Amino acid sequence: MKFAVQAVAVQAILSTALFMEAPALAVAPAAPAAATSPAHVKSVEALLGAMHIEKALRGVAARSKYQSDAQRQTVFAKIDKVPPAEIYRRLAPPLTRTISEETATEMTRFYTTPYGQQVINKKYNSGPQIMMSGVTPAVPPEEKKERKRPAYVKASKELADAGAAIDHEAFVLLQQINKEKR
Repeated sequence: MKFAVQAVAVQAILSTALFMEAPALAVAPAAPAAATSPAHVKSVEALLGAMHIEKALRGVAARSKYQSDAQRQTVFAKIDKVPPAEIYRRLAPPLTRTISEETATEMTRFYTTPYGQQVINKKYNSGPQIMMSGVTPAVPPEEKKERKRPAYVKASKELADAGAAIDHEAFVLLQQINKEKR
């Protein structure tokens, strides 16, 4: 959400500067997008499915501000009409810029394990939890070993770093869905 606010502020500054033709503010050209393969897009789609990203989209909608409760309910009704597979299909292409194919494959593998399913379930289905300092959640021994694998460590860090981009793209998709007539 902070990223979206910052992006809007930067856009307002740039549009004001461009409107006023301020020569002191130069805008760098956008970097060319790297070509992504269909396999890369499919692997990101699979990751989004394993993560149940449609629930994160509902979370973005819940954190958004609305003028009325009726408007909020309308947005949620529109989200409910969009099949999860369509959400994955629409979110995957922009996320290929921040999530590599290797990360998508590794994290999809993790989220399809029994422990990965527990992680996803706790993320979306549990209320706020209070952890006492010094207490760590119990992780089965086989999962501790699995989570020390270099491929998992690298992929987990990359996915965590992509969190802001995932939230941003979910917000963009939410705006698109809200504008559609469904």
